[in-house]
Amino acid sequence: MSMLTPPGMGGKYRITGDKFPRMRRPRHRHRIVLAALAAVVALGLAGWGTLQLIDVFSGDGKKNTAVGPKPACKPSTAPAKALPKPGQITVNVYNATPRGGLAKTTADELKKRGFVIGKVGNAPATYDKKVPGAGLLLGAPTASDGPLTVLGTQLKGATPKTDTRKTPDVDLIIGTAFKTLNVQEDADQALAVLAKPAPTPSC
Repeated sequence: MSMLTPPGMGGKYRITGDKFPRMRRPRHRHRIVLAALAAVVALGLAGWGTLQLIDVFSGDGKKNTAVGPKPACKPSTAPAKALPKPGQITVNVYNATPRGGLAKTTADELKKRGFVIGKVGNAPATYDKKVPGAGLLLGAPTASDGPLTVLGTQLKGATPKTDTRKTPDVDLIIGTAFKTLNVQEDADQALAVLAKPAPTPSC
């Protein structure tokens, strides 16, 4: 009888042999699965990093990181503006100040500069002694971008304004702040700038 057989037990309950059953720990399969997943992720990251390095050194990346001098901006030449010549502009000169003789002397100077002189005298009651600035330039709406612009180069600080007239002539109403017309050299230079604006850079 084996030593493992309890007393009084025999027959089919008798334990024989010298080998005993051993208890094994259950295998942790989830650890194996996690390890496999970690290996896959590591391989994926390694492959992605390799592709990035290839793009950087081969220059095939979408982003252009090259640093170099910027292309020079080319000046764009604006077309010359068609402005009327002083000889094509008829100017009426009115004096809205208490000082006498300003309309006559101003008209004479404008005539020397090539303008055609129309009426010369005191300003109408609407503007007499009511023009605080250097002067007021009056003309039809169609004259705002032509004759009034050219006449404005002759008197600094003059205010352009349109009225309801249908005639092509324009008015120069001398205001209380008037001293003298611009120097002819400055007026000619301002007129040249208007006729041919300076080129602006375009990139």
